Amino acid sequence: MSLLDTKLRRDLLGLKSQALAVALVMACGLTMMVMTRSLIVTLEDTSEAYYRDYRFAEIFTHLERAPDAVGQDLAKIPGISAVQTNIALSGRLDLPNVPEPATGLFLSLPETGDPVLNRLFLRKGRMLHDRAGHGQVLVGEAFADAHGLQPGDEIAAVLYGRRQTLRIAGIVLSPEYVFEAPPGSALPDNRSYGIFWMPYKELATAADMEGAFNQVAFTLAPGARSAAVIAEIDRQLEPYGGRGAYDRDAHVSHTRLRDEIRVLHGLSVGFPLVFLSVAAFMTNAVMSRQITLQREQIAILKAFGFSNREIGAHYLKFALVIVVVGMGLGILGGIVLGQKLVVMYHLFFRFPHLDFQLAHGVLIAAVIVSTLAAVAGVWGAVRAAVKLPPAEAMRPEPPASFRPAIFERTRMGRSFTPSLRMALRNIERRPARATLTCAALALATGILVVPSSFRDGINHVLDYQWDLMQRQTVIASLIEPGSPQALANLRQLPGVTFAEPNRVAPAELGAGNRARRINIIGVPAHAVLNRIIDANDRQITLPPHGIVLSKKLAEVLRVEPGAPLRVRMLEGRRREFVVPVAALAEDFAGTAAYMQIDALNRELGEGDRITGAYLSVAAGSWHEFLQAVKATPRTGAIINKRAIREGFRKTTAESIGLIQKIYLTFATVVAFGIVYNSARISLSERQRELATLRVIGFTRGEVGAVLVGELVMLTLLALPLGLLIGSGLAGAILQTVNTEFVRLPLILTPANYAFAVLVVSVASLISATLACRRLNQLDLVGVLKARD
Repeated sequence: MSLLDTKLRRDLLGLKSQALAVALVMACGLTMMVMTRSLIVTLEDTSEAYYRDYRFAEIFTHLERAPDAVGQDLAKIPGISAVQTNIALSGRLDLPNVPEPATGLFLSLPETGDPVLNRLFLRKGRMLHDRAGHGQVLVGEAFADAHGLQPGDEIAAVLYGRRQTLRIAGIVLSPEYVFEAPPGSALPDNRSYGIFWMPYKELATAADMEGAFNQVAFTLAPGARSAAVIAEIDRQLEPYGGRGAYDRDAHVSHTRLRDEIRVLHGLSVGFPLVFLSVAAFMTNAVMSRQITLQREQIAILKAFGFSNREIGAHYLKFALVIVVVGMGLGILGGIVLGQKLVVMYHLFFRFPHLDFQLAHGVLIAAVIVSTLAAVAGVWGAVRAAVKLPPAEAMRPEPPASFRPAIFERTRMGRSFTPSLRMALRNIERRPARATLTCAALALATGILVVPSSFRDGINHVLDYQWDLMQRQTVIASLIEPGSPQALANLRQLPGVTFAEPNRVAPAELGAGNRARRINIIGVPAHAVLNRIIDANDRQITLPPHGIVLSKKLAEVLRVEPGAPLRVRMLEGRRREFVVPVAALAEDFAGTAAYMQIDALNRELGEGDRITGAYLSVAAGSWHEFLQAVKATPRTGAIINKRAIREGFRKTTAESIGLIQKIYLTFATVVAFGIVYNSARISLSERQRELATLRVIGFTRGEVGAVLVGELVMLTLLALPLGLLIGSGLAGAILQTVNTEFVRLPLILTPANYAFAVLVVSVASLISATLACRRLNQLDLVGVLKARD
């Protein structure tokens, strides 16, 4: 070991606590970087392999009904590689020991062989290859897990008004339903909604669709343009009630997965950038002070023949040791947390296998990024060290200009204690150091605001979405559009205290060259149960001519209130018309478009029809209501608001909550690291003058007040600035994690700010206590020895 390496080891031991604090801050940033980049690789590689091996389709469409011969014509469209036709039918489920009815989407399997596209992966049980077992089905894993279903179990289903008993043959997965959510919902509800597959002949008989289909999937030939193919598909299927083809980018399951990966991309940059920037600042502060204290040692080293390069490399090694420790902790933390998040992803995404994959490229990036952060932090200090002439370095630093500070010239300043006056004087005489310390403390405060804003945003969505907006107990849908008598029948169900009709119709909305397919929801002008609320929490009254869009949908289409919007209905008379955007609704889950129910029915040209109703049910009649619904064959899905809310709490809220806890832990570590380093650097800079005060008669408390007073005043200055920085940082990070499916508003509560202030205050108190303890342990004789 060389002499410089021996010195390096001693320096590290002397500054072990400060070096560890910097390494922990760096580890926090690297943990987020390794975790998020590895999760991106895990989801991308797993989905790509799953889509390829099980032939996930590229274009999809739904229609009312078409004969099988049309499927053969579709296969002849230029650019089409493969076609898979099938039947899709919604049915109501009656599960044993489950009081609430659930909804199932039943899909047909080919008469013989495996599906050409969207093939199934068998998790348990057996496939239906022989198609001989009457009344047997395959069930999606998410629904099976939610209800503890196993192969051999039986369930009752009402398909097109006919009750059947079905036996589960196997539990499967499909690339088409990696993410399962009820139609029109942005959130999963695996207890109330599931996917089933059954032989074509049985489902066709139940749906009265023998020799026909109502759903098609396609793959494209190499080089084919999806837009041209979609246009031709729509043209051929229009006579059969085609509802518009769309590509994979508009597929709900794929879009939800893509949005999650996009969020991870944002987090893989934002959080590491904040933490590594803090680590670079802390490294600079530690090394600058270390080099200042070792001026004489640098001079001696140069006098004994050590070159500038050797001295510079010595101090760079100090920073690189911090990098090695931080990188080791960060990579380990990233792997551990990444594995935990992969387990959480099973709540959302269903793959045959989802195993954590460490992104090996991110390890190289971690080395480069952490090294650059450390070098950036220490480079200026190292340059100052190697440029320092030996003769100048042998002399102590010239003292600061000692003259009365500005505040001391005022009458108020004369009433301050000597300790307070010395603390204030030091801040004024070293404005650069005071500004940097204040900025560091402000950043420590600001990063603590972010995780709490996640939690407050979740709570706001729960209250806003399911209390302020949705006041119904359940949403009841019909198996097909019904007359006003259907609404009267729903009103007569036991316990129903209020019923509000709705009409849901698929449409394509367009503005300029932008278009989006969505269900338009028709409700009364003055809705009572499913209220439409604007950004100011005021209810919107639907106009007789106009459409109300959710704010997110308006952003996607780039329209404002008053702008014209093209509407092409995808059922009924399939009218195309232009309607003004009347207002924008605030919404945090999915996207939506609303019209007056009478206006929507008028455009559809089918008379006064409804597709369901929002129902308010008395709590004491809940059991009787459920029994009556199960006995009503024309009633389709029943969506329980409480179940949707709990589904959000257990899935989306839980996943965001886990990220919030991780970030909160890291933010707390960073805050303590910044405050502790600031206190230690202040002590090391002033230990000679503080020791002098002790020698001339100041008590330990008075001397400690000089040190602590400066830290307290800088903390008080930093707190308001930190809260402002945190508010902006929280808004920026929330923008990266918000998607079309789920969005969190920026909610900044007094409790959030109070928590950030409390953590920084506690960190300051602990750091001041440790600094005072070290002050009391100073060797006064050693510190006061003349250095010249």
